[in-house]
Parts: sequence; structure tokens; C-alpha cells
Amino acid sequence: MSTSTIAPAVRISPWAPLRIRLFRAFWFASIASNLGTWIHEVGAGWLMTHLAPEPQMVAAVRTAMSLPIVFLAFPAGALADRIDRRRLLLVTQISLLLIATTLSMLTAADLISAWGLLALTFLIGLGMVLHIPTWQASVPELVPRNQLSRAVALGSISFNLARAVGPAVGGLLIASLGVWIAFAMNAASFAGVIVVLLLWQRRGTESSRGQSFALSVRHGIRYIMRKVRMRNVLASVFLFVLPASVMWSLLPLVVSQQLGWDAGGFGMLYGLIGAGAVAAAGVLPRIDHRLGRDKTVAVAMTGFAVGLWCLSQVRSVTTVVPVMLLLGSCWMMTLTSLNTTAQITLPQRMRARGMGSYLTMLALSMTLGSILWGFVAEQTDVAFALRTAAVLMIVTTAAGLRFRLD
Repeated sequence: MSTSTIAPAVRISPWAPLRIRLFRAFWFASIASNLGTWIHEVGAGWLMTHLAPEPQMVAAVRTAMSLPIVFLAFPAGALADRIDRRRLLLVTQISLLLIATTLSMLTAADLISAWGLLALTFLIGLGMVLHIPTWQASVPELVPRNQLSRAVALGSISFNLARAVGPAVGGLLIASLGVWIAFAMNAASFAGVIVVLLLWQRRGTESSRGQSFALSVRHGIRYIMRKVRMRNVLASVFLFVLPASVMWSLLPLVVSQQLGWDAGGFGMLYGLIGAGAVAAAGVLPRIDHRLGRDKTVAVAMTGFAVGLWCLSQVRSVTTVVPVMLLLGSCWMMTLTSLNTTAQITLPQRMRARGMGSYLTMLALSMTLGSILWGFVAEQTDVAFALRTAAVLMIVTTAAGLRFRLD
């Protein structure tokens, strides 16, 4: 990307999209929705420890939420490119509200079973897989093109703010009122999004409505395979997330084994990751302007590798704080850069399918990475797995230089 293309954008404030009334409303609603999602995850995991405390069943809660993304994100994107996105978002949010309300009421009445919890959580995952690519494909309709990278960064901020606060809020609510309140809060968060969607007067846009669903899926796959920059984005996502997933997979073991902390310390590390991501959002436009997107991603991936190596050595709060801030900032910078590149590259008629493929690659890489690093840590130890992932990240960073994004 030429300097002339980027130079005018760098003078735009990172917070400029929030001056747009509709985007601002969506942004605050997304914070509430993300907060509700994290509170739900805490509540569902805690409830399962009482309903069926076997490790496989507890782990199945997260699987039930994430599995639909791996298999259905691209078809969901094809659907979002065929029908009115505002209407699809409304139907999705209303359905999610009803499911979360049902789960809350069954839990409050002590009528929920372990398999019932998994089934309702899976339905919430289905709703989210329809919502996420549709919402991400809608962002370019809310802001001018030269503010898109800022809007994507703000979306990352809303997610990381919720991730930093949500688990702690969920724990406090559950301790004081019971686990049912976690699901009730999630239901309330969907209500906020519904109100904002009702205020959105969406203009008619180009779609694939005239095609059959199967043809729409095939055209989407063909377009992504032929579009070099989009292929490069997907390759870069895989090269980053496969080694980076070690942080999310083994962080509980870092807390318990290396640091000897309890659940409160685990929440603190999540908060530090979120704080690092929020801080990086303010400086990412300048870094992107100075280095270009390819070098920005390479620098962020290298920084993440350094952070992983340091994480394998931490034994105290004074050393872990800067490491987690570094990891959070590099995670945000890499994925925000890749997400922005995808959204700018994709035409309106293909945007939801393209973002569906992005989410599929993200979830697939995270799943494969979690399996890989869990196996490595089990055969060796946590520190060795972190160092191995750091070395692999350096290798994938070098390999990623051939997949140009500028």
C-alpha cells in the first residue's frame, strides 16, 4: 500500500468512528453483547462443574459454543450475502435472547441437566455463528472507507474490554445471586443489540439473492481462492494463530503451576491481555502508517514470539505483568491488521462469505493449536510447550513474509 494511500488516514483519530451516531450505538451495544457472552461462558462452565464435574463434560461447554464456527461460519456468510443483513441480525438476536432466557429460567428453577446445558449452549453457538460474520460484514456500511481500520480496531477494543471485565463480573454475580443471573445478563445484552438494529435504516445493497444457496457458496469459495490478497490473509491467520493459541490453551496451567495463583490471578492475566489490546489500538494506525501492513504484522508476530518465550520463564507478578501486556498488544495488532485487510479487500456482495472464511480459519487454527499444545505440554511440560511455540512463531513469521498484504 503506497504512502499516499495511507497518509491521509493516519491523521484520523483512532476514535473517529465513534463520532458517527449509528456506529457509536452499535459499538456500545457490542460491548454489552460481548460482556454477556463472557459472563455466559463463566456461568456455563461453573454450572457444569456442579451438574457433571468430569473434565470432558466441563471442556464440552466451550466446544459446544465454538464448534459451529468451525463448520458453519462460511455457509452462514453465504446466507448473510443472500438476504438483508439487518433482518438476519434481528432474527438472530431475538432467537439468542429467547434461548438465553430459557436457559436462565430452567437454571433458576433447578430443571437444567448437563445435556440440556450443552444443547442450549450449542444453540447459542449457532446463533453466534450467524451473527459474527453478518455483523463484521456490516461494519463497512456504517463508516467511511478511510475510517474502516479504526472501526475494526474499536471492535477489537470492545471485545477485549469485555474479556477483561466479563469473567470477574460473572464470578461476582454468580457468587451473590446464583448462576442463573449469568444467563439472564446474557439475554439482556441481546436486547440492547435488538434496540440498535431497530434504529438502523439500512440502504439496499448488492447481494447474491438471485443465486441458489449452493451456487452462492461455490461462488464464494471460487472468489476467495482466486483473490490473492484474501488467500494471503487466510494463510497469515493460520501462521499466526497456530502457535499463538498456546497462550489461550495453557494460560490456566501457567497460573496454577508456574505462578501458584488461584482463579483470581487467572482473571488478572485475562485483564492484562485486554489492557494490552486496548493500549495497542491507539498506536496501531501510526505503526501501520510508518511500517506498512506487512511489516506491522511481522513485527507484531515477532513480539508475540518474544512474549511467549518470556512467559515460559515468569515466576512473579513483576515479570508477568509486562509479558501479558506485550502478548495482548501483539495479538490485537496482528488480528486487527488481518481483519482490516480482509474487509477492505472484499466487495460488498462477497463480504459476509469472506468474513465467514476468515472466522473459519481462525477457529480451525485455534482448535488445532489447542490440541497440539495440550499434547506437547502433556508429553513435556508447560514451559517447553511455550518455548516451542515461540520458536514456531519465528518460523511462521518468516514464512508469512511471502504472503503480502499491502
